[in-house]
Amino acid sequence: MQVFWAPAARREPFFSPFAVVLIHTLLLIIFFSLPICAWADQEPNRYRDELLEQAQHSRLADAREWRLLLHYQDNLFGGVTSEQDDEGFFLSPQGKQNSEAELKATIEAFFSSAIVGRSKQPAQCAFIARYHWLKERLRFDDSQLVPVACDRFEGWRAELNPQGVSLIFPAAFMNNPASMFGHTFLRIDQKGQTEQTRILAYTIDYAAELPSDVGLEYAYKGIFGGYKGFFSTPPYYLKVQAYRDMENRDMWEYQLNLTPSQIERLIMHAWEMGSAYFDYFFFKENCSYHILSLLEYANPDLHLREQFYLWTIPADTVRIIVAQPGMVGSTTYRPSRSTLIRRKRTFLTPEERVLSVHIVQSPDVILDAAFATLSVLRRALVLDVASDYLRYKAESDDPEVKVYKERNRQVLTERSRLLVPSEEISILPYTKQPDAGHHTSRAAIGAGWRNRDSFEEVSLRAAYHDLLDPESGYTPNAQIEVVGVAVRQYNRQEQTRLERATLLSILSLSPMDDLFRAPSWKVNVGMQTIRHNGCTLCSNGVANVGLGAAAETALFKREVYFAFAEAEANYSRAYEERHRVGGGGTVGMLVDATDRWKLMLSGSYLRYALGDKSDDIRWYAGSRYTLSQNWALRLEYNHRDRDNDLVFSVQAFF
Repeated sequence: MQVFWAPAARREPFFSPFAVVLIHTLLLIIFFSLPICAWADQEPNRYRDELLEQAQHSRLADAREWRLLLHYQDNLFGGVTSEQDDEGFFLSPQGKQNSEAELKATIEAFFSSAIVGRSKQPAQCAFIARYHWLKERLRFDDSQLVPVACDRFEGWRAELNPQGVSLIFPAAFMNNPASMFGHTFLRIDQKGQTEQTRILAYTIDYAAELPSDVGLEYAYKGIFGGYKGFFSTPPYYLKVQAYRDMENRDMWEYQLNLTPSQIERLIMHAWEMGSAYFDYFFFKENCSYHILSLLEYANPDLHLREQFYLWTIPADTVRIIVAQPGMVGSTTYRPSRSTLIRRKRTFLTPEERVLSVHIVQSPDVILDAAFATLSVLRRALVLDVASDYLRYKAESDDPEVKVYKERNRQVLTERSRLLVPSEEISILPYTKQPDAGHHTSRAAIGAGWRNRDSFEEVSLRAAYHDLLDPESGYTPNAQIEVVGVAVRQYNRQEQTRLERATLLSILSLSPMDDLFRAPSWKVNVGMQTIRHNGCTLCSNGVANVGLGAAAETALFKREVYFAFAEAEANYSRAYEERHRVGGGGTVGMLVDATDRWKLMLSGSYLRYALGDKSDDIRWYAGSRYTLSQNWALRLEYNHRDRDNDLVFSVQAFF
């Protein structure tokens, strides 16, 4: 066998010499770059750790400003919990209950461009008030913690163009449960505005987000935090249109004396609040409560919310703010549309008032001789009143809005032909500003006689106002009482008992005239002591509703006459069947005898057809004399089914 040998085939190198040089060069670059990259990555971490150590050393997590920014409140048994309920508001999973963890997570987030919060922005922009406060306290080095451009915030702030802040209080509106105690919000007064252009400013408002089909569920959800509350910044003219024009609520504007830096702090914190929510509680964490939180952060020396333990009533918050030394500057009154019309009508003669009503019903009356004989100025005033009313109706929810708009167009056309300016008329409020009113809680001590037995009485009412209370600062002819009790010591029977209790009592008297015809109404739920079927002192549960009408005169000073048709249900062991249900009516009058003295008289007849078949004839006479803003004397007489009761009391509001 022959063997052949042959040389091995020549193999080409895997890398060309050029490739080898290139690879070596890249390896050298990577090798020498590693310390630089490690240093660049470690440097911000080192600065972040420095800031965290500095914040911990300075105990910033316990600072009042940090607690205000996060809305922390002390727990009963130690620790804190934030009132804020939006998870996106916290950068730490433990942030709601741990201020230290939230502070650490916030500083760390400022080094990141990651999107956070409901507003979907970098942390420096989403929580811009936190950023600026921490920057001021820790003196951020912009070269190591680079500021992020917050274009959205800057654009929003430029639109607000803030120069000042005013607290706005629309008076109580009896036909809306959410507004029965009034409302407060802030107006951001812009640079260069005048009194005429101020209506174009923006506002900062807090309110519950309600579904369109809200019904009876509003009561319990509003009380127990079933709705989310949000901040918003609607234009002021929309608020004026809703409150003054549509709901007929007088508005009071309190100019607040805040420094430019305080205004800036308020604006930044409002921006943070705009992307978060609180659970809305009608009696406590409501519109006024959270408006106070903005003012507290603007000026941390203010301690406003601490003065409200169980409930926060808007009128009380106004009084608290006004009481702060130097806090409030000027006060401006903005009358409701109905107040404007009623006040202007007082300047008309009886004949002119009739003409104004006829013009509202048919503008063709302008062509009648009775109108033509008036002087030009008197015709102008009559047309102004008619136009004001037609515009008011055109902006309401009346089904004939288009009709009112067309009639107003005809009236304005005729008004323009007169070529004279409207007469300057000073529109005075029917009551003083809310801070001039009595406080909303009331305590009283008294004594009296009942069916040949003397007694002493102590009573306490949580809120708010009744028809005989001093009226200054409150909606005239309106009553809202929530949670009240009275305890008596009867001397002859040597018995101490709960004499009466009020869960809720609302009464709205709306005097009717030839233009305004709103009905009056009332609701009362509570307990009282009665004498019936041999039981001299028996507890009696009451649920009463009524619908009626009222009229106002000025024969002496001011009198309001009223009448109600009503239905009532009672429950008591004094009845043979433990209950009775019936109906009847009440008539009465409310008299302002003087600025300090007020009287009320009423009589009722009710017949009960279901359960214990019986009837009631009731008489009531009450008199109140005001000693000062928060002190009053009251004398009251009640007659009910052979039961006579007379009590004199001294009342203090607090």
